[in-house]
Amino acid sequence: MSDRPRVSPPRPCHRLIPSRFPPVQAFDFCRSAEDLAAVIELEGWTNDRLVAERLARLPRAQWVFGSPNASVVMAAFLHAVPGGTRFAGPELGAWYASAALPTAIAEVAHHLRREAVATGRALMRRTYRAYQTTLAGDDYVRLETDPALLDPTSFTAGQAFGEVLRAAGGAGIVYPSLRHLGGTNVVAYRPRDIGAVVQAAHFEVTAPVTGRVVARRLTSTPP
Repeated sequence: MSDRPRVSPPRPCHRLIPSRFPPVQAFDFCRSAEDLAAVIELEGWTNDRLVAERLARLPRAQWVFGSPNASVVMAAFLHAVPGGTRFAGPELGAWYASAALPTAIAEVAHHLRREAVATGRALMRRTYRAYQTTLAGDDYVRLETDPALLDPTSFTAGQAFGEVLRAAGGAGIVYPSLRHLGGTNVVAYRPRDIGAVVQAAHFEVTAPVTGRVVARRLTSTPP
Protein backbone atom coordinates (compact mmCIF):
# COMPACT_ATOMS: atom_id res chain seq x y z
CA MET A 1 0.00 0.00 0.00
CA SER A 2 2.95 2.34 0.64
CA ASP A 3 3.90 2.35 -3.05
CA ARG A 4 0.64 3.99 -4.07
CA PRO A 5 0.71 7.76 -4.67
CA ARG A 6 -0.68 10.10 -2.01
CA VAL A 7 -2.67 13.15 -3.09
CA SER A 8 -4.88 15.90 -1.76
CA PRO A 9 -8.62 15.23 -2.02
CA PRO A 10 -10.78 17.23 -4.44
CA ARG A 11 -11.77 20.58 -2.93
CA PRO A 12 -14.59 21.25 -2.66
CA CYS A 13 -16.44 17.97 -3.02
CA HIS A 14 -20.14 17.14 -3.23
CA ARG A 15 -22.41 14.59 -1.57
CA LEU A 16 -26.15 13.94 -2.05
CA ILE A 17 -28.33 12.70 0.81
CA PRO A 18 -32.05 11.89 0.54
CA SER A 19 -34.04 14.97 1.56
CA ARG A 20 -36.31 12.90 3.80
CA PHE A 21 -33.51 12.63 6.35
CA PRO A 22 -33.55 15.63 8.73
CA PRO A 23 -30.64 18.04 8.14
CA VAL A 24 -30.28 19.04 11.82
CA GLN A 25 -30.12 16.63 14.74
CA ALA A 26 -28.81 16.71 18.27
CA PHE A 27 -25.17 16.07 17.30
CA ASP A 28 -25.11 19.63 16.00
CA PHE A 29 -25.80 20.97 19.50
CA CYS A 30 -23.91 18.44 21.63
CA ARG A 31 -21.03 20.06 23.52
CA SER A 32 -18.94 17.15 24.81
CA ALA A 33 -18.03 13.60 23.90
CA GLU A 34 -19.52 12.45 27.19
CA ASP A 35 -22.95 13.58 26.03
CA LEU A 36 -22.96 11.50 22.86
CA ALA A 37 -24.36 8.29 24.35
CA ALA A 38 -27.34 10.21 25.71
CA VAL A 39 -27.72 12.04 22.41
CA ILE A 40 -27.89 8.79 20.47
CA GLU A 41 -30.57 7.47 22.82
CA LEU A 42 -32.64 10.64 22.60
CA GLU A 43 -32.44 10.69 18.84
CA GLY A 44 -33.69 7.13 18.61
CA TRP A 45 -30.54 6.02 16.82
CA THR A 46 -30.44 2.97 19.11
CA ASN A 47 -33.31 1.53 17.04
CA ASP A 48 -30.37 0.04 15.20
CA ARG A 49 -28.32 -1.70 17.91
CA LEU A 50 -25.26 -1.52 15.66
CA VAL A 51 -25.06 2.29 15.92
CA ALA A 52 -23.61 2.26 19.43
CA GLU A 53 -21.16 -0.46 18.40
CA ARG A 54 -20.01 1.62 15.43
CA LEU A 55 -19.55 4.68 17.62
CA ALA A 56 -17.32 2.59 19.88
CA ARG A 57 -15.22 1.57 16.86
CA LEU A 58 -14.69 5.21 15.88
CA PRO A 59 -11.77 6.78 17.77
CA ARG A 60 -13.14 9.31 20.25
CA ALA A 61 -10.79 11.95 18.88
CA GLN A 62 -12.70 11.65 15.58
CA TRP A 63 -16.19 12.20 16.99
CA VAL A 64 -17.81 15.29 15.48
CA PHE A 65 -20.29 17.36 17.49
CA GLY A 66 -21.20 20.92 18.37
CA SER A 67 -20.96 22.28 14.83
CA PRO A 68 -23.38 22.82 11.94
CA ASN A 69 -24.14 19.58 10.09
CA ALA A 70 -22.23 17.45 12.61
CA SER A 71 -25.13 14.98 12.57
CA VAL A 72 -24.87 14.66 8.79
CA VAL A 73 -21.21 13.73 9.11
CA MET A 74 -21.69 11.29 11.98
CA ALA A 75 -24.63 9.59 10.28
CA ALA A 76 -22.38 8.62 7.35
CA PHE A 77 -20.23 6.62 9.76
CA LEU A 78 -22.85 5.29 12.18
CA HIS A 79 -25.58 4.32 9.72
CA ALA A 80 -23.50 1.96 7.61
CA VAL A 81 -25.02 0.12 4.67
CA PRO A 82 -25.70 -3.60 5.25
CA GLY A 83 -23.00 -5.47 3.41
CA GLY A 84 -20.78 -2.38 3.31
CA THR A 85 -19.77 -0.10 0.47
CA ARG A 86 -16.93 -0.08 -2.03
CA PHE A 87 -14.16 0.81 0.45
CA ALA A 88 -15.85 0.28 3.83
CA GLY A 89 -17.29 -2.79 5.49
CA PRO A 90 -20.62 -2.90 7.38
CA GLU A 91 -18.91 -2.44 10.75
CA LEU A 92 -18.33 1.31 10.21
CA GLY A 93 -19.40 3.68 7.46
CA ALA A 94 -17.40 6.38 5.68
CA TRP A 95 -17.93 9.72 3.94
CA TYR A 96 -18.28 9.37 0.16
CA ALA A 97 -18.30 12.42 -2.08
CA SER A 98 -17.51 13.51 -5.63
CA ALA A 99 -15.31 16.19 -7.11
CA ALA A 100 -18.21 17.55 -9.18
CA LEU A 101 -21.95 17.70 -8.65
CA PRO A 102 -22.79 15.82 -11.91
CA THR A 103 -20.67 12.92 -10.67
CA ALA A 104 -22.48 12.88 -7.32
CA ILE A 105 -25.80 12.81 -9.20
CA ALA A 106 -24.61 9.95 -11.41
CA GLU A 107 -23.61 7.95 -8.33
CA VAL A 108 -27.00 8.22 -6.62
CA ALA A 109 -28.77 7.62 -9.93
CA HIS A 110 -26.90 4.33 -10.30
CA HIS A 111 -28.24 3.12 -6.96
CA LEU A 112 -31.74 4.35 -7.82
CA ARG A 113 -31.62 2.37 -11.04
CA ARG A 114 -30.52 -0.75 -9.17
CA GLU A 115 -33.42 -0.25 -6.77
CA ALA A 116 -35.84 0.05 -9.68
CA VAL A 117 -34.58 -3.22 -11.17
CA ALA A 118 -34.75 -4.99 -7.80
CA THR A 119 -38.36 -3.87 -7.20
CA GLY A 120 -39.58 -4.44 -10.75
CA ARG A 121 -40.30 -0.78 -11.47
CA ALA A 122 -39.76 1.15 -14.67
CA LEU A 123 -38.00 3.96 -12.82
CA MET A 124 -37.18 5.36 -9.41
CA ARG A 125 -37.48 9.02 -8.43
CA ARG A 126 -36.11 10.57 -5.23
CA THR A 127 -35.35 14.01 -3.85
CA TYR A 128 -31.87 14.72 -2.52
CA ARG A 129 -30.22 17.47 -0.53
CA ALA A 130 -26.77 18.44 -1.80
CA TYR A 131 -23.86 19.18 0.53
CA GLN A 132 -20.58 20.85 -0.32
CA THR A 133 -17.59 20.03 1.87
CA THR A 134 -13.89 20.75 2.16
CA LEU A 135 -11.75 17.77 3.16
CA ALA A 136 -8.58 18.33 5.15
CA GLY A 137 -5.29 16.56 4.62
CA ASP A 138 -3.11 15.63 1.67
CA ASP A 139 -2.43 11.94 2.34
CA TYR A 140 -5.25 10.29 0.41
CA VAL A 141 -4.32 7.17 -1.56
CA ARG A 142 -4.82 7.68 -5.28
CA LEU A 143 -6.19 4.84 -7.39
CA GLU A 144 -6.00 5.10 -11.17
CA THR A 145 -6.63 1.67 -12.64
CA ASP A 146 -7.01 -1.39 -10.47
CA PRO A 147 -9.43 -4.03 -11.78
CA ALA A 148 -9.85 -5.70 -8.39
CA LEU A 149 -10.36 -2.58 -6.27
CA LEU A 150 -12.53 -0.91 -8.91
CA ASP A 151 -14.58 -3.97 -9.82
CA PRO A 152 -18.02 -2.64 -10.91
CA THR A 153 -19.84 -5.65 -9.45
CA SER A 154 -17.87 -6.67 -6.34
CA PHE A 155 -16.74 -4.75 -3.26
CA THR A 156 -14.78 -7.62 -1.73
CA ALA A 157 -11.24 -6.50 -2.61
CA GLY A 158 -12.05 -2.81 -2.17
CA GLN A 159 -13.46 -3.29 1.32
CA ALA A 160 -10.43 -5.29 2.42
CA PHE A 161 -8.08 -2.65 1.02
CA GLY A 162 -10.01 0.24 2.55
CA GLU A 163 -10.30 -1.28 6.02
CA VAL A 164 -6.55 -2.02 6.14
CA LEU A 165 -5.91 1.59 5.14
CA ARG A 166 -8.35 2.90 7.76
CA ALA A 167 -6.83 0.71 10.49
CA ALA A 168 -3.41 2.13 9.62
CA GLY A 169 -4.73 5.67 10.13
CA GLY A 170 -5.16 6.51 6.46
CA ALA A 171 -7.23 9.54 5.54
CA GLY A 172 -9.04 7.99 2.59
CA ILE A 173 -8.98 7.20 -1.11
CA VAL A 174 -9.38 9.26 -4.28
CA TYR A 175 -10.57 7.12 -7.17
CA PRO A 176 -12.25 7.34 -10.59
CA SER A 177 -16.02 7.15 -10.75
CA LEU A 178 -17.39 4.01 -12.38
CA ARG A 179 -20.75 5.71 -12.98
CA HIS A 180 -19.63 9.00 -14.56
CA LEU A 181 -16.93 8.88 -17.23
CA GLY A 182 -14.10 11.21 -16.28
CA GLY A 183 -15.52 11.83 -12.80
CA THR A 184 -13.62 11.56 -9.54
CA ASN A 185 -14.82 10.29 -6.17
CA VAL A 186 -13.34 10.31 -2.70
CA VAL A 187 -13.95 8.32 0.46
CA ALA A 188 -12.84 9.87 3.78
CA TYR A 189 -12.24 7.79 6.92
CA ARG A 190 -11.72 10.60 9.44
CA PRO A 191 -14.85 12.54 10.45
CA ARG A 192 -12.71 15.39 11.76
CA ASP A 193 -11.30 15.89 8.27
CA ILE A 194 -14.76 16.66 6.89
CA GLY A 195 -14.92 20.42 7.32
CA ALA A 196 -17.06 23.31 6.14
CA VAL A 197 -20.12 21.17 5.46
CA VAL A 198 -22.55 23.49 3.70
CA GLN A 199 -26.08 22.58 2.66
CA ALA A 200 -26.84 23.46 -0.96
CA ALA A 201 -29.80 22.90 -3.29
CA HIS A 202 -32.32 20.07 -3.46
CA PHE A 203 -32.52 17.91 -6.58
CA GLU A 204 -35.15 15.53 -7.84
CA VAL A 205 -33.35 12.63 -9.54
CA THR A 206 -35.25 10.31 -11.89
CA ALA A 207 -33.48 7.10 -12.91
CA PRO A 208 -35.28 4.84 -15.41
CA VAL A 209 -34.20 1.23 -15.87
CA THR A 210 -33.35 2.16 -19.44
CA GLY A 211 -32.84 5.64 -20.76
CA ARG A 212 -31.40 8.92 -19.57
CA VAL A 213 -31.14 10.03 -15.96
CA VAL A 214 -32.84 13.37 -15.27
CA ALA A 215 -31.82 15.63 -12.38
CA ARG A 216 -34.02 18.63 -11.74
CA ARG A 217 -32.98 21.37 -9.33
CA LEU A 218 -35.90 22.30 -7.07
CA THR A 219 -36.72 25.95 -6.52
CA SER A 220 -38.32 25.32 -3.11
CA THR A 221 -37.51 23.10 -0.17
CA PRO A 222 -39.40 19.80 -0.38
CA PRO A 223 -41.75 18.96 2.50
